[in-house]
Amino acid sequence: MRDGLRGLTTRGRSFLAAAVAAGVSAGILGEKDLLRVAVLLAILPLLAALYVGRSRYKLACTRSLEPPRVPAGASARVMLRLQNLSRLPTGTLLLEDRLPYALGSRPRVVLERLGAHQASSVAYTVRADVRGRYEVGPLVVRLTDPFGLCELSRAFPSTDRLTVIPQVTPLPPVRLPGEYAGSGDSRARSVAVHGEDDAATREYRRGDDLRRVHWKSTARTGELMVRREEQPWESRATVLLDTRAFGHQGEGPTASFEWAVSAAASVAVHLRQAGYKLRLVTGSGTDVDATEAAGEGLLLDHLAEVHLDQRVEITDLVQRVRQRADGGLIIALLGSLSTAEAELLAGLRGNGATCVAFLLDSAAWLNLPAKARVEADQAHDAAALALLQSGWRVVGVDHGGRLPALWPQAGRGSQGFALRAAMAETVAGAR
Repeated sequence: MRDGLRGLTTRGRSFLAAAVAAGVSAGILGEKDLLRVAVLLAILPLLAALYVGRSRYKLACTRSLEPPRVPAGASARVMLRLQNLSRLPTGTLLLEDRLPYALGSRPRVVLERLGAHQASSVAYTVRADVRGRYEVGPLVVRLTDPFGLCELSRAFPSTDRLTVIPQVTPLPPVRLPGEYAGSGDSRARSVAVHGEDDAATREYRRGDDLRRVHWKSTARTGELMVRREEQPWESRATVLLDTRAFGHQGEGPTASFEWAVSAAASVAVHLRQAGYKLRLVTGSGTDVDATEAAGEGLLLDHLAEVHLDQRVEITDLVQRVRQRADGGLIIALLGSLSTAEAELLAGLRGNGATCVAFLLDSAAWLNLPAKARVEADQAHDAAALALLQSGWRVVGVDHGGRLPALWPQAGRGSQGFALRAAMAETVAGAR
């Protein structure tokens, strides 16, 4: 009842004020009819407060997101289901779901009265252009009586999370070099020639299981030979994302870092669908294996929250990759590099790994004067040349570049880029 009295609207308080005035006037003038009017004016808001105060605790609310994970720029539908658990009908309900600024303004929905044990559903749409994880809720319900004398708000504590992942672009099929890696005693067999069940042998060593003896090879060589412990070769790939704050330029959804994040998501999903055992490594400490059935969702969830870091350096990225040398294919999405930083990346060429770099010219995301533009191009070409000299394949990325058009260069190599970078170095040396 106390909460109901605190929730009296301006109309309800006016009724009480009129009741007090009528009661005082009835006492002064001795008019019993006026006293009856005062009693009636006082009872109405009190009954409304009692009615709203009792019904506000007998509402149940559920929320569902369809779908709970959407790419940036897409829309999601939020379904609210409100049920009246009491025997009394409610008045008009005003629903307001709290949303973060990135998802838009707070939706307000008016719901007509709910009868006893009646339920009703409403829906609204949200859209986010910036990736991330956003909390939807809690829901605030404003309850009113039929006369609008009392209004109370109730907040349901439950919230749901909407995950906005980077945009994933389909990529054309390309045969990539260095895609196979394996383990076991024999690492030099060719997948194109041999199958997984072919027997490879070696000399018997003390302690070997006699059940592994290969009698045909033993008879042919005259020495005891056993089958090697081989594991089938498999396609392995590591996707690297450069999160250095000073390696990227631009702001908002059109920044160079957002291009790199979307490209990392597209490359990872493409390779995983092609059968690769995938690993995602970022400079901020993310190290995800996307080998399980839910690996793609886990990978995209991490990319939804990745951000630039002022403290990250290229050495951090190299060390995190070296913590577990998988070999196979390494595809790196890199921001602007200095020549020294490009030379540090040469350490990832070990263990027979093939390295492909999508090198972003992040200065192209800025409007630079002509002289500064020339200097930025020279620094970009010098970094590309340093990567090429260390054995990397380099694909240059300018502002407005489309990943599906650039992706085939990862399979063809980077001869054109190498020639342009070498010419730039020659011209710079001549100057």
